[in-house]
Amino acid sequence: MSRAELVAFLQDPVRPATLATTRADGRPHVAPIWYEVDVSPDDEVTLVWSTGADTVKGRNIRRTGQVSLCVQDDRPPFSFVTLSGTAQWSDHLPDVGLWAARIGARYMGEDRAEEYGTRNGVPGELVVRLTPTQVVAYKDIAD
Repeated sequence: MSRAELVAFLQDPVRPATLATTRADGRPHVAPIWYEVDVSPDDEVTLVWSTGADTVKGRNIRRTGQVSLCVQDDRPPFSFVTLSGTAQWSDHLPDVGLWAARIGARYMGEDRAEEYGTRNGVPGELVVRLTPTQVVAYKDIAD
């Protein structure tokens, strides 16, 4: 995929990602997440999501900072993107609430953004940002 195709694939249609982290004992942990694509003014692409600080993925991210995730189109001819790198996290409530609302709007509709921002923008929640250092992206792999 070209960079433009990669960003378009991550943005539309809305799909969940599968996030992989590593537990303290070395075992893998995989969980589905909702995310938002954030393209900075200098054209850097990051993925942003929220999670509970005390969830398995929240604890793993805070301990190692290392994550991988996969977004896939599971319809023929099949496409996917995997991104890996260091995840930065914050528990700053205004940021957590802002991103929770944006992510809620993306997956559930603008009319529910405030609901998700209020529900998930609370103490004990994190906003996590992945700036990928490795990207693998293929489209139409069954063709």
